[in-house]
Amino acid sequence: MATSWEISPDNLTYTFTLQTDIVFHDGTPLTAEDVVATWQAGQDEDNVYAYLYEAASAVEAVDEYTVRIVTKEPDVLFLRDLHRWGIISAEQFAADGRDGLEEQPNGTGAFRFVEWQTDGRITLEANPTYWEPGLPHLARLVFVPMPDGEARAAAVQSGEVHIVPRLNATQAQSLLGAPTVRVVRYPVDRVYYIAFNNLTTGVGLPTEDPLVRQAMNHAVNREAIVQRLFSGYARLSTGFVTPANLGFDEAVTPYTYDPDKARELLAEAGYPDGFAIGMACPSGAYTNFEEVCKAVANDLAAVGITLEGEGLELIESSTFWELEADKALPPLFGDSWSDTSGEAIIRLKGALMGDESTFAAWEDPQITAFLEAISGEFDQEKRALLYRELSHYLFDNPPFIYLYEPNAFEAVNVAVQNYIPRAGEDYYLKTTFLAEE
Repeated sequence: MATSWEISPDNLTYTFTLQTDIVFHDGTPLTAEDVVATWQAGQDEDNVYAYLYEAASAVEAVDEYTVRIVTKEPDVLFLRDLHRWGIISAEQFAADGRDGLEEQPNGTGAFRFVEWQTDGRITLEANPTYWEPGLPHLARLVFVPMPDGEARAAAVQSGEVHIVPRLNATQAQSLLGAPTVRVVRYPVDRVYYIAFNNLTTGVGLPTEDPLVRQAMNHAVNREAIVQRLFSGYARLSTGFVTPANLGFDEAVTPYTYDPDKARELLAEAGYPDGFAIGMACPSGAYTNFEEVCKAVANDLAAVGITLEGEGLELIESSTFWELEADKALPPLFGDSWSDTSGEAIIRLKGALMGDESTFAAWEDPQITAFLEAISGEFDQEKRALLYRELSHYLFDNPPFIYLYEPNAFEAVNVAVQNYIPRAGEDYYLKTTFLAEE
């Protein structure tokens, strides 16, 4: 939405010149004041994504179509991450507040909000005043929640829907040869992990010892999990920097499955008989993830690490993420993190910057120093080197049980044209269209 921008020599001040012909879905012109209002509203402590707006220390309207943003510190990904702000209408926010925005989202994008039904179905329609001529091609988009993968596969085969994501390998294979469907497989930039918590519920527990965390990584048979639950279509994770990211280091290899080594490390740390600990995972959020967490729990039990109380807690996903944001989950919890930027810094900061980040469960002064250095290093080669150094540190001092990075399977109706799945699992559909029968 900007025609140009300038960055100050100290890399702290960004001055944007906005387009003058963009209007919101309600017809209100977009101006610099809307950018200011977006930043002000985004920082609200009730907004679980407030951290997205914390990089800026000041946002001001220089004139109607010029906005100046000052950042707290140099940030190499600031420009790239600005798309996550999602500019709101200052006029609507002043009149209706956050409740009004939630009831009637009002943006400037290619599709505008129509309704959100009680079953979760969301309907959008083409924006007739969209600023890019000729776009979008589709008149309507409907997002239909279907938690069951087999139901999604049947729906795309019958023509009820056009695109279904997050199929498992078996469901995808069932669609091979279907005349109206093509199956797409691609790696996604998403890391699955079991987090260790040293901020709240994990304080003072054995998991504060790096030897224990190394032992738990050796205890989990990830190869068996990937083969049994994903038909082999996943990469064993070596950290939060994936092969798709700047600074990925092939020299960091996956932890081996070695329960004897795990027991040795536990004994060296002073826990020869193991210990008990709490663990939770989200339910209904990710393909086969409940089974993954159960397998992890069983493998940990085999080396003497048992789960407290009634065992593994499977918590409905929205409730789980609320507890995660409140840092109220048990000392071990499973989750995943995707990224759309091509670098791992957002994922790393989000999970490892302690109380500064909403969904973080871990803090380590050396990790913090690495992340601050990466965020301020504008030389790409030097930044890549910092990522590699951090990856080695995170292997020796793991803040997670590293699990896997899956291949994604989608099924797409053959009528869908100009659609390309994205490794970040976000959707850009303004140039997509349906072929005429």
